[in-house]
Amino acid sequence: MGLKDIHNVYFIGIGGIGMSALARYFKFIEKNVAGYDKTETPLTQELVTMGIAVHYKDDVSAINDIYKHSESTLIVYTPAVPDDHSEYQFFMANGFDVKKRSEVLGIITKDTFCFAVAGTHGKTTTSSILAHLLNETGTSFTAFLGGISEDFNSNFLFKGSAYSVVEADEFDRSFLRLYPDVACVTSMDADHLDIYGSNEELTKSFNDFVGQLKPGGKLFVRNGLPLKGTTYGIDDDSDYCIRNLRIEHGTYIFDLGTPETVLTGVKFNKPGRHNLLNGLVAFAMAIEAGSQPYRLVEALETFKGVQRRFSYKIRADKFIFIDDYAHHPTEINAVFQAISEMHPNKKVLAVFQPHLFSRTKDFAKEFAKSLEKFDGILLLEIYPAREKPLPGITSSWLLDMIENENKKLIEKSMIIQEVKAQSPDILVTMGAGDIGLEVPRIKKEFEYAN
Repeated sequence: MGLKDIHNVYFIGIGGIGMSALARYFKFIEKNVAGYDKTETPLTQELVTMGIAVHYKDDVSAINDIYKHSESTLIVYTPAVPDDHSEYQFFMANGFDVKKRSEVLGIITKDTFCFAVAGTHGKTTTSSILAHLLNETGTSFTAFLGGISEDFNSNFLFKGSAYSVVEADEFDRSFLRLYPDVACVTSMDADHLDIYGSNEELTKSFNDFVGQLKPGGKLFVRNGLPLKGTTYGIDDDSDYCIRNLRIEHGTYIFDLGTPETVLTGVKFNKPGRHNLLNGLVAFAMAIEAGSQPYRLVEALETFKGVQRRFSYKIRADKFIFIDDYAHHPTEINAVFQAISEMHPNKKVLAVFQPHLFSRTKDFAKEFAKSLEKFDGILLLEIYPAREKPLPGITSSWLLDMIENENKKLIEKSMIIQEVKAQSPDILVTMGAGDIGLEVPRIKKEFEYAN
């Protein structure tokens, strides 16, 4: 079924960040859109305000009849949906065109000049910076983002159809549905070992993804990764390189070397070396769209960020509250580095919600090492997402591995009282589960107390 033949699109798992971006796209091109999700969230509420019907019970009878015509309806589902889901089984049994989110993204972008951002970390920030750069330089593009951009207040942006910006997600090998013109790989750390079994198999999939670049396509690779392409890095011999880096008033200032020239006095406001690298490769990719370097330098300075990506929720003299999506040891280390660099010699309390039993099991020692650097650690129970519990894999088990005397396992309802008791200079909440839903409550409690 071609997109032109589709009149109705139904999403199973419409509240996911990637799924909701697709839902916005189909609504924008005037298709009938509806969907199911198991939980009502601010994101699903926003979809409803756009005229998208959403229900929260797995019930075929709750689906509007217009979505029960197989010849004109596309069904999109997320891999997190279990096989015994009633609605999923109904559509599969009745001859509907049922596709994963990644397949649909591949279909939408195949006739565009596609920018794809791959890597176990940094996809959302890099793609959001790229979208911002293209927007600021007047480029015609559509972006599907894995987070809510603070520049656009959305995870979907339509500014034309000449170019597309997508995240190439390694989970479930989803990125093998994409055939980009320009791609980057930000990182290849071990992750999703429940899917891949080994780091070697994950590396093979990244190589397979790179092999899907269109003829004449271009690959950008963070220096040091085992892939051949145009390299980028900090203070090294990369093709695109940041040098003479310094910090003034919480802003990075540096020289940006390209294969053709050196741009001096470049400014970037998002903390962390990882974010500097994300900004650098987004800059390099935007050059491939014909953007002028001097205009990209101006745009880099005005990038606001992405929700839950080192997001300052409170930034007062006596108290700072940062929220981040970090759910892998490498990401926790990056958050710690950014805080240490921008706010040295401060007492930092970390609240962490582990995400997935399998990831906790696979990287327990690494999680413990990354968390014990903080002055205090408040650990929450593991957020299961799509998984069932694994014997012996608990937050209490992880807590025992953390070599730091100031550590505690708590319920989410206890966060505020624990923060008050410890009185840190900086509070950072981290995790990819539902910890983000606690952030408004925490912010409200401490916003006017400092």
